[in-house]
Amino acid sequence: MAESVEKTLAVSGAASSNAARQGVMKIANPTAMQRVVAWLTGYGNTNWSRVVMERSQRELLASINPAQRRVLEISGQNWREYGFASYTTAKYPEFDICASTHDGDFDLVIADQVWEHLLWPYKATRNVHAMLPVGGHFMVSVPFLVRVHGYPIDCSRWTELGLKHLLAECGFDLDHIQTGSWGNRASVKASFRSWRSYVPWLHSLKNERDFPQVVWALATKT
Repeated sequence: MAESVEKTLAVSGAASSNAARQGVMKIANPTAMQRVVAWLTGYGNTNWSRVVMERSQRELLASINPAQRRVLEISGQNWREYGFASYTTAKYPEFDICASTHDGDFDLVIADQVWEHLLWPYKATRNVHAMLPVGGHFMVSVPFLVRVHGYPIDCSRWTELGLKHLLAECGFDLDHIQTGSWGNRASVKASFRSWRSYVPWLHSLKNERDFPQVVWALATKT
């Protein structure tokens, strides 16, 4: 029995170490046991719907020299520990991106699952565009096939094509907007009840293009 448990821990530990390296876990510097628990139960892992998106976002960020970027994250702190040159977060109602620009000096603005909550997303996106210098970037992500979640309000949804053209309508060049989306029927169905933590051995990361749960983009100002 003890030998069987040790083998199980060894196998799941190796898999969970790989999951941690891929950024699945939310825990910084997890212990071996925490990695095993995360692989077996999902405890400490990011949401199932965010796994592929966050991997893609990290790849996009890696392509724009993140260590040199001066970052503003709007209404969130998901990217605080990423390793940017500088990092500022601005939250509503102290800062309303729909009403004004920020007076800081930034060349990367991040809005992670925020834009769906805005009454005036076009105004907000134009303000982001106005804040950025030429060569600056806007990384934005939004849900699509996700239940209404009023934190405090929930207003909009965009497909991958729709998000790209929202950004273009607000000043970004279509040829300088990279987009992605992910979802599958199982993840969409699971989210009807709760936000599910990712369990690697249980949850599929297969992408069904007709069932996007999350959508993201990186737009560059030219």
